[in-house]
Amino acid sequence: MADVITLLIVDDHPVVRDGLRGMFQSDPCFEVLGEAADGVEAVALAERLDPDVVLMDLRMPGGNGVDAIAELTRRGARSRVLVLTTYDTDSDTLPAIEAGATGYLLKDAPRDDLFTAVRAAAEGRTVLSPAVASRLVSAVRTPSTTSGNDQLSAREREVLVLVAKGTSNREIARELFISEATVKTHLTHIYAKLDAKDRAAAVAVAYTRKILS
Repeated sequence: MADVITLLIVDDHPVVRDGLRGMFQSDPCFEVLGEAADGVEAVALAERLDPDVVLMDLRMPGGNGVDAIAELTRRGARSRVLVLTTYDTDSDTLPAIEAGATGYLLKDAPRDDLFTAVRAAAEGRTVLSPAVASRLVSAVRTPSTTSGNDQLSAREREVLVLVAKGTSNREIARELFISEATVKTHLTHIYAKLDAKDRAAAVAVAYTRKILS
């Protein structure tokens, strides 16, 4: 059997935490290491428990999710953060992704989609629900036309399309018949041209500029 994916559930509603814990505990592929009711507790527990994935709500009294994500990023935490929230507004999606979230899902996502997203996040792959991707298109006020410095090469576009599908560097290398080192070089160029700091941000910017559709 594949390695068990460990989780930390962060939500200020006990009923939501109980529901998520029960859902993941019903599948032997997942193990819930702990729960937190706010962002401050989440950072402390993530540092102590070192889960593979942190399921992070955003709006919580006593410490919001965006601040917690930023702090985990600052501390260089190994855990991947997958936002799971009711909100898909401009003021929620962009700050979370900019803070370092690996993915962003809404709480109405089907169980199978959530399981798939957690597996992808554990592998470091970008996860954006279609609804959130659509919000990002309208949220970022970047002009859709790009300057010469923003233009991606054909190969960079191919890499970005695969990144948007949640494909790992190894899988991209295999599919495009290039080395993983070359994939990383392309990603570095993509980040620079799109002024993005990671995979999720690059995908978000690409949607807003209509590089991806």
